[in-house]
Amino acid sequence: MTSQTRPRPRLKLGVRATPYVFAFYMSSIMALLMCFVITAANSGVGEHYLANVLKAYQLAMPVAFACVLVVRPIVVKLVAWTVHPGKA
Repeated sequence: MTSQTRPRPRLKLGVRATPYVFAFYMSSIMALLMCFVITAANSGVGEHYLANVLKAYQLAMPVAFACVLVVRPIVVKLVAWTVHPGKA
């Protein structure tokens, strides 16, 4: 392979960032999906539907991110109490 065709290595965060990256992706996706559903339920799917979804998302995403950061450790403990390790 020549240097022109070799793929550039990706920059990645350290493993200590895992809970924050998880919270970011989870909250981003869930907040967006919820905004689509709740906006449709409240105002219907009309002319300004997408604009209304994005407006709701501006508030929902940061709130969801903070909530996931707070709730994740609790959920991890609940899962540990509920699921037997090593059993499929």
